[in-house]
Amino acid sequence: MMYRTANLGHWTVSTQPLALARCALTQRRGAGRRQQRLCVAASSNGSGNSRVIRGKCYITRDNIDTDQIIPAEYLTLVPSKPEEYEKLGSYAMIGLPTELYKQRYIEDNKMKTEYPIVIGGENFGCGSSREHAPVALGASGAKVVVAQSFARIFFRNCVATGELYPCETDVRLCDELETGREVEVDMDRDVLTDVATGKQFLLKPLGEAGPVVDAGGLFEYARQTGMINAA
Repeated sequence: MMYRTANLGHWTVSTQPLALARCALTQRRGAGRRQQRLCVAASSNGSGNSRVIRGKCYITRDNIDTDQIIPAEYLTLVPSKPEEYEKLGSYAMIGLPTELYKQRYIEDNKMKTEYPIVIGGENFGCGSSREHAPVALGASGAKVVVAQSFARIFFRNCVATGELYPCETDVRLCDELETGREVEVDMDRDVLTDVATGKQFLLKPLGEAGPVVDAGGLFEYARQTGMINAA
């Protein structure tokens, strides 16, 4: 059986669930059982429901790094604690420079974003390898990030945590769309639609990463498929 790989710059990342799960379990072996992370559910799951997400999009450019997604000063927040998970989400994208992003991802005095869909350019999620980056976006209310390419570790952390669907496209959507535009991301048909115009853009298939995100992350996927014993 063939499995999809994601070509990310000089890296090729296998999205085969078993390979990912084994890698994660190997890294965590001896560290104790990780507490199940609270996840913001997308409109799809492993029960056969379609992966269709509709809402306003937020446009970013190339090389959005993890320090812009969630600055290091907020990494002391513990996502397994519900109140800190919510607080972490309120700081998502706070590191974006105000001179380039007049419209903020989360408005002042708000805990959640109005933009469940984030659009990026090349190399989204570059920089330090912090799981807090996709977790903060998920906690803020984001469901999916669509970009031309992802940093290898950010892509993997999206899948491992189950917080976000990382969708790739060959189209430079950050030039085609604008912040606040209503779009529909259909990951069953691999297409993004500009609701106002009806114009459609092709997405690359999620492949075997999809069921892992559906399940809520690697550990939950491993439990559901019998790779590890359920708690």
